[in-house]
Amino acid sequence: MLPRALVPGDRVALAAPGGPVDTGLLARGCAVLRSWGLEPVELPAARAVRGFLAGGDDERAADLHAAWADPTVAAIWCIRGGHGCLQLLDRLDWSLAAANPKVLVGFSDVTALHLALQGRTGQVSFAGPNLQWDPVRLGASGGPAAESARRALMDPRPLGTLPARGRALVGGTASGVLLGGNLSVVAATLGSRDAPRAQGALVLLEDVGERPYRIDRLLWQLRRAGILDRAAGLVLGGFTGCAPPPGSSTTVEEVLAEHARLAGIPTVTGLPLGHGRGQLTVPLGVTAVLDADAGTLTLPEPATRR
Repeated sequence: MLPRALVPGDRVALAAPGGPVDTGLLARGCAVLRSWGLEPVELPAARAVRGFLAGGDDERAADLHAAWADPTVAAIWCIRGGHGCLQLLDRLDWSLAAANPKVLVGFSDVTALHLALQGRTGQVSFAGPNLQWDPVRLGASGGPAAESARRALMDPRPLGTLPARGRALVGGTASGVLLGGNLSVVAATLGSRDAPRAQGALVLLEDVGERPYRIDRLLWQLRRAGILDRAAGLVLGGFTGCAPPPGSSTTVEEVLAEHARLAGIPTVTGLPLGHGRGQLTVPLGVTAVLDADAGTLTLPEPATRR
């Protein structure tokens, strides 16, 4: 189920389903949208604060419901990740989302919403920068990260091959529906109805601020749950700030290489998909082609409709 591609003049609802918002960085993100001719519209709880959350669970869920139900809203762009999306999944009216397919953009903790939207409604959504726009990480409004998001959301043609290459950990080619996102959040869905349906899929994984031994434990959790055994290939994005602790020399790159070897499926690492600089935007829920030998990921199908 493809959402409509955005066009100049469209209204974009700004949702904060996770943590509280940095208003300065949000202003930069709104400027990016306006440079494309889009109109950012803040939802009522977008600036709320309750501890480490952007308001209470009911407030954040009500914002998403309001955005899905509003026929003048063409997209929902998440302002930030952090923590909080997981506890919304059983509060949300997924029949409302299914009846009103719209562009949904975000990453990190927003992975929980992507998995649920894909699994419960079959809708395509977009793993891309949250609208809390950090110019150090994402660059200017006309830079590669912004252009990647604009192209993914406003051009209904297939994205084709991403303008970046990764490094092969296991060679070969594979195709399948692209799903996943933040490794910690993917692991947190296991045992629930929103766990990724990985059979024959290309599984995207990235993370931030986790020690290599924690990454190893999370990947073992996915392995024991059968996710890595069922996948057709692994698309590994950035693992940012994942340095070993004092006294350890095992790197996250070594951990990823070992799990790729154990999985024995085509695997590429180092694509700019995640918390690192120059983050690219990719659709989730459409077929992708991974050429590990070339280090490329190709999106041969449209992800939006005209």
